[in-house]
Amino acid sequence: MAPPQGQMRPGRQLAVLGFIFVVLYLLVFFAGASGSLKDRLEPKLGLDLIGGTRVTLEATNSVDGKPPTAQNLEEARQIIESRVNAFGVAEAEVVTEGNRNIVISLPGENRDLTDVGSAAELRFRKVLKAASGSGVAEAPPAATPAPTGSAAPTGSATPSGGATPTSTGSASPKVTSSPSGGQGGMAPASPSATPTPSATASPSAAAPSASAEPVPASIEEQRKAVEQKVGAPAWQAANGLQAPADLTADPSLADKLKPFGTLSPQEVAVLPAQMQFNVPTIGCAQLDQRPPASISDPKQQVVSCEDGVSKYLLDQAKVEGTDVSDADAVLDQTNAWVVSLDFKSDGQEKWTNLTREAFNNEGQACDATALGQDGKCRVAVVLDNKIVSSPEIQGVLTGNSQITGTFTQKDASTLAGQLRYGALPVTFEQQEAQNVTATLGASHLRAGLLAAGIGMLLVIIYAFFYYRLLGSVIFLSLILSALLVFGALVVLGRQIGFTLTLAGIAGMIVSLGVAADSFVIYFERLKDEIREGRSPRSAVPRAWIRARRTIISANAITLLSAVVLYVVSVGTVKGFAFALGLATVLDLVVVFLFRHPIMTMFARTRAFLSPRVSGLGRALPARNQPTQPRNPRAKEA
Repeated sequence: MAPPQGQMRPGRQLAVLGFIFVVLYLLVFFAGASGSLKDRLEPKLGLDLIGGTRVTLEATNSVDGKPPTAQNLEEARQIIESRVNAFGVAEAEVVTEGNRNIVISLPGENRDLTDVGSAAELRFRKVLKAASGSGVAEAPPAATPAPTGSAAPTGSATPSGGATPTSTGSASPKVTSSPSGGQGGMAPASPSATPTPSATASPSAAAPSASAEPVPASIEEQRKAVEQKVGAPAWQAANGLQAPADLTADPSLADKLKPFGTLSPQEVAVLPAQMQFNVPTIGCAQLDQRPPASISDPKQQVVSCEDGVSKYLLDQAKVEGTDVSDADAVLDQTNAWVVSLDFKSDGQEKWTNLTREAFNNEGQACDATALGQDGKCRVAVVLDNKIVSSPEIQGVLTGNSQITGTFTQKDASTLAGQLRYGALPVTFEQQEAQNVTATLGASHLRAGLLAAGIGMLLVIIYAFFYYRLLGSVIFLSLILSALLVFGALVVLGRQIGFTLTLAGIAGMIVSLGVAADSFVIYFERLKDEIREGRSPRSAVPRAWIRARRTIISANAITLLSAVVLYVVSVGTVKGFAFALGLATVLDLVVVFLFRHPIMTMFARTRAFLSPRVSGLGRALPARNQPTQPRNPRAKEA
């Protein structure tokens, strides 16, 4: 009886394999590839191969000990990512793993990531003054656009919920009491005044506070270094400013203050708040990139920017994020999206006092440039170093409050999430910190490649020694598997950002053992078929049918283990699991599209009939001996 695969055409399987190779390497050379041939063929290497820093943080909620929600964890990831990007490192990676962990990876030079996992700092500060944050040596527009007389805002709110005052006139958010609050009301929106440096600003608001706390010696030393960098004339000119300078009135002053525009964000952070605000060549691009916690002191006046355009001088933080109990995006009675704020008992008292001060313009007075559309002071919501909203206070708020403006649902939800996250004391415990130098990474890479080469060489030597001609099938199969894996690594690195790490190399080395097992299963089954008296041509397909199920089962178990390990693990273990699973899948492709077809072709050659050449050992000579009964009892009968 002819075997089921007797009419197999191995050329078709080999053609399919060839097509896969062509498509894969077209993607390698042309899909998102650039640079030299070496650059096109280089996979994306992980942190441990090129050096850098990796930190794994575990997020917890200090209130009830439970992990934070997925939304809170994602908000934390975004804030930490902005902090990491302040280091100015390209290809920095901040990802969430599971429901607790945030993994920070910075390739290149080792850096201190101690502070990036600190709790987000949310502050409510009254806006004292406003100025242009362009940072260019030009005077900002002095004219204020005339009101259109329309009750509806003519502009649109920004995604953060705070409209930046510009010359086009846009609606600013306002804080009012909710219906249950009982006080305040939303005034009709009108174009807001453009913040301009004013020479008539209140000296008390602009002058440095004599009661400021002593500056730490380390900060003082950094200031002296900045003073030396910009030069004595520039420093003296900046230190003498009592209000934002009008550079058009004094062109020579523009030349003196120009060096401040070249300072790094770290250098700008050590300058006094008044100098940061009054020097027009210090722009929002520098202020937004200051290191984390640069304006964290709630007892000090600070400078911050909104939307990268307007620069504000802010009062002390009299309400903090931990005073907020909840924030939600809701529809008001007019079907407009607003952000509803709920405060804790002591936080409500602080908020009431702050709104009273802002509404009546008491305490540290806010300047005319900082007033809202209805002539009331604004309160800035500051998250870390940036302002996410600066609503105008519409009354003394003694109950639940609302931030109103031209919000979309997305805008309101974003702002509510930022406020709510600031109210949740999410902390991070450092679980793993790893610093890898480039030299050590290169050494590990060489060791990993050497281990892989030795492992493959031993398998090939054993294969040729034991299976002879069949060893060439093993050799070619391993080469094809390696080429498929390499091409897949290059493509996946570009498309999904997969990086090859030492753990990934270890997973590929382990996959060599799985591949070797499938060879042994197939070839030993082939020997059994020949010993039973079948010809090589008929033995190959029958051996394949009987070995195929075992090969698939073994690879399926390995693949399932890799998937489970990938799901439950964190950090570099995920790279090991992914590489092991990838190599296992590609090995199955080679088994079905190369190993079995090539064995079918070999079975039709004369060399395959020679035990010295084929490596089938004593299986073939047994065919020339008298056929023995398969059942020993039949012989006795």
